[in-house]
Amino acid sequence: MSRDATEDLIRAYYAAFESGDREAMLALLAEDVAHDVNQGPREVGKDAFRAFLGHMDRCYREHIRDLVVMTDATGARAAAEFIVEGAYLATDSGLPPARGQTYRLPAGAFFAVDGGRITRVTTYYNLQDWILQVGKGAD
Repeated sequence: MSRDATEDLIRAYYAAFESGDREAMLALLAEDVAHDVNQGPREVGKDAFRAFLGHMDRCYREHIRDLVVMTDATGARAAAEFIVEGAYLATDSGLPPARGQTYRLPAGAFFAVDGGRITRVTTYYNLQDWILQVGKGAD
Protein backbone atom coordinates (compact mmCIF):
# COMPACT_ATOMS: atom_id res chain seq x y z
CA MET A 1 0.00 0.00 0.00
CA SER A 2 1.08 3.54 -0.53
CA ARG A 3 1.70 5.94 2.31
CA ASP A 4 -1.48 7.86 1.38
CA ALA A 5 -3.60 4.69 1.19
CA THR A 6 -2.38 3.65 4.65
CA GLU A 7 -3.23 7.07 6.07
CA ASP A 8 -6.70 6.81 4.50
CA LEU A 9 -7.13 3.33 6.05
CA ILE A 10 -6.23 4.56 9.54
CA ARG A 11 -8.47 7.60 9.19
CA ALA A 12 -11.33 5.32 8.06
CA TYR A 13 -10.74 3.16 11.16
CA TYR A 14 -11.11 6.18 13.45
CA ALA A 15 -14.06 7.56 11.47
CA ALA A 16 -15.84 4.22 11.97
CA PHE A 17 -14.95 4.33 15.67
CA GLU A 18 -16.28 7.85 16.00
CA SER A 19 -19.55 7.00 14.23
CA GLY A 20 -20.04 3.90 16.39
CA ASP A 21 -19.91 1.58 13.36
CA ARG A 22 -18.07 -1.37 14.86
CA GLU A 23 -18.65 -3.60 11.83
CA ALA A 24 -17.00 -0.99 9.58
CA MET A 25 -14.03 -0.96 11.96
CA LEU A 26 -13.80 -4.74 11.87
CA ALA A 27 -13.97 -4.74 8.06
CA LEU A 28 -10.68 -2.82 8.00
CA LEU A 29 -8.88 -5.51 10.02
CA ALA A 30 -7.13 -8.65 8.84
CA GLU A 31 -8.76 -11.89 10.05
CA ASP A 32 -5.74 -12.62 12.26
CA VAL A 33 -5.27 -9.06 13.51
CA ALA A 34 -3.01 -8.77 16.56
CA HIS A 35 -4.38 -6.39 19.19
CA ASP A 36 -2.02 -5.25 21.93
CA VAL A 37 -4.37 -3.96 24.61
CA ASN A 38 -3.06 -1.08 26.72
CA GLN A 39 -1.20 -2.61 29.68
CA GLY A 40 -2.78 -5.96 28.86
CA PRO A 41 -2.28 -9.10 26.82
CA ARG A 42 -2.07 -9.50 23.06
CA GLU A 43 -5.32 -10.77 21.59
CA VAL A 44 -5.47 -12.28 18.12
CA GLY A 45 -8.30 -12.37 15.57
CA LYS A 46 -11.39 -10.41 14.64
CA ASP A 47 -13.57 -12.32 17.10
CA ALA A 48 -11.34 -11.26 19.99
CA PHE A 49 -11.35 -7.69 18.70
CA ARG A 50 -15.17 -7.75 18.39
CA ALA A 51 -15.44 -8.96 22.00
CA PHE A 52 -13.05 -6.21 23.11
CA LEU A 53 -15.16 -3.56 21.35
CA GLY A 54 -18.33 -4.91 22.98
CA HIS A 55 -16.70 -4.72 26.40
CA MET A 56 -15.47 -1.18 25.77
CA ASP A 57 -18.89 -0.04 24.54
CA ARG A 58 -20.49 -1.42 27.70
CA CYS A 59 -18.05 0.28 30.06
CA TYR A 60 -17.10 3.48 28.21
CA ARG A 61 -18.39 6.10 25.80
CA GLU A 62 -15.41 7.62 24.02
CA HIS A 63 -14.69 10.14 21.28
CA ILE A 64 -11.46 10.83 19.45
CA ARG A 65 -10.29 14.44 19.11
CA ASP A 66 -7.30 16.06 17.40
CA LEU A 67 -6.35 12.96 15.41
CA VAL A 68 -2.93 13.02 13.77
CA VAL A 69 -1.91 10.08 11.55
CA MET A 70 1.70 9.36 10.60
CA THR A 71 2.89 6.67 8.19
CA ASP A 72 6.23 5.28 7.14
CA ALA A 73 7.40 5.68 3.55
CA THR A 74 6.32 2.14 2.58
CA GLY A 75 2.79 2.36 4.00
CA ALA A 76 3.41 -0.79 6.04
CA ARG A 77 3.33 0.97 9.41
CA ALA A 78 1.45 3.89 10.88
CA ALA A 79 0.92 5.70 14.13
CA ALA A 80 -1.90 7.86 15.41
CA GLU A 81 -1.89 10.40 18.21
CA PHE A 82 -5.11 11.81 19.60
CA ILE A 83 -7.07 12.93 22.62
CA VAL A 84 -9.67 10.58 24.10
CA GLU A 85 -12.70 12.27 25.64
CA GLY A 86 -14.87 9.79 27.44
CA ALA A 87 -17.34 8.81 30.09
CA TYR A 88 -16.95 5.82 32.39
CA LEU A 89 -20.34 4.09 32.23
CA ALA A 90 -19.99 0.70 33.94
CA THR A 91 -17.37 -0.55 36.37
CA ASP A 92 -14.56 -2.40 34.60
CA SER A 93 -12.88 -5.28 36.43
CA GLY A 94 -10.01 -4.16 38.65
CA LEU A 95 -10.71 -0.46 38.13
CA PRO A 96 -12.47 2.16 40.28
CA PRO A 97 -16.28 2.14 40.45
CA ALA A 98 -18.03 3.82 37.51
CA ARG A 99 -20.36 6.71 38.23
CA GLY A 100 -20.46 8.40 34.84
CA GLN A 101 -17.14 10.18 35.43
CA THR A 102 -15.66 11.97 32.44
CA TYR A 103 -12.03 11.99 31.38
CA ARG A 104 -9.76 13.52 28.77
CA LEU A 105 -6.33 12.12 28.07
CA PRO A 106 -3.74 11.83 25.30
CA ALA A 107 -3.36 8.45 23.66
CA GLY A 108 -1.59 6.82 20.78
CA ALA A 109 -1.78 3.76 18.62
CA PHE A 110 0.63 1.92 16.36
CA PHE A 111 -0.48 -0.06 13.33
CA ALA A 112 0.93 -2.64 10.94
CA VAL A 113 -0.75 -2.85 7.54
CA ASP A 114 -0.61 -5.53 4.88
CA GLY A 115 -2.79 -6.28 1.88
CA GLY A 116 -5.01 -3.27 2.50
CA ARG A 117 -5.95 -4.38 6.01
CA ILE A 118 -4.76 -3.54 9.51
CA THR A 119 -2.77 -6.49 10.85
CA ARG A 120 -1.76 -5.06 14.24
CA VAL A 121 -3.17 -2.42 16.59
CA THR A 122 -1.13 -1.43 19.65
CA THR A 123 -2.80 1.16 21.86
CA TYR A 124 -1.28 3.22 24.66
CA TYR A 125 -2.60 5.73 27.18
CA ASN A 126 -1.53 6.60 30.70
CA LEU A 127 -3.71 4.40 32.92
CA GLN A 128 -2.61 6.20 36.09
CA ASP A 129 -3.74 9.53 34.62
CA TRP A 130 -7.10 7.97 33.74
CA ILE A 131 -7.48 6.55 37.28
CA LEU A 132 -6.72 9.98 38.78
CA GLN A 133 -9.30 11.61 36.53
CA VAL A 134 -12.11 9.14 37.25
CA GLY A 135 -11.20 9.17 40.95
CA LYS A 136 -11.69 12.94 41.04
CA GLY A 137 -14.96 12.53 39.12
CA ALA A 138 -16.23 10.14 41.78
CA ASP A 139 -16.24 12.84 44.48
